[in-house]
Amino acid sequence: MKITVNVWRQKNADAKGEMVGYHLDDVSEDMSFLEMLDVLNEQLTLAGEEPVAFDHDCREGICGSCGVVINGIAHGPEVTTTCQLHMRSFKDGDVIDIEPWRAGAFPIVKDLVVDRGAFDRIIQSGGYISVNTGSAPEANNLPVPKEDADHAFAAATCIGCGACVAACPNGSAMLFTAAKVTHLGLLPQGQPERESRVASMVAQHDAEGFGSCTNIGECTAACPKGIPLDVISRLNRDLLGALAAGQA
Repeated sequence: MKITVNVWRQKNADAKGEMVGYHLDDVSEDMSFLEMLDVLNEQLTLAGEEPVAFDHDCREGICGSCGVVINGIAHGPEVTTTCQLHMRSFKDGDVIDIEPWRAGAFPIVKDLVVDRGAFDRIIQSGGYISVNTGSAPEANNLPVPKEDADHAFAAATCIGCGACVAACPNGSAMLFTAAKVTHLGLLPQGQPERESRVASMVAQHDAEGFGSCTNIGECTAACPKGIPLDVISRLNRDLLGALAAGQA
């Protein structure tokens, strides 16, 4: 295929960015989207130009490192991670716009790379449990109802890619925060810190500059792991409980 890509180029956080167009003449439909960017960077390097900076690691849809806005959609036209998107989703002659995650809480580092350290700080504020160290307990010592286990597992599949934030008109990270609150709050090990956890994580979410959730649902529609919207309802319920208990 022959395609044109308009890529956001920005030297650093302080520089002024702009969209720059590039033409690729031999793109296989079997390439992943990131492999297409690799080909573009090879072309730029051979021409003596600066390659496009973009985040990636496992390229298997597991780590959450990759993520760009493609033609206005977080991760592109398929509900998957950018690394698992293939060029067969496009056609010969297409013009593809590629931008970094668009959110004030994700400042641009360079080109398509953004700083998602805000997610780390939300986790650090309460996304953990405190337990005694030692050998692992017998799994059946703490029975968990299957429905709770299923909901906890669904929430725990969040990979922290940030698509929810990029897709949200408010730039909210509530789906991410709610997933981390929910998967711990549904399990016995997460009960002792349940109220303090949700209060601390929501406070950190707001302190990082993410927007408020208005239940539009774009977040779950863009989520490559299909995190359900009801995790936000669970977070709100836990937060109300924490407020009533004087934890927030």
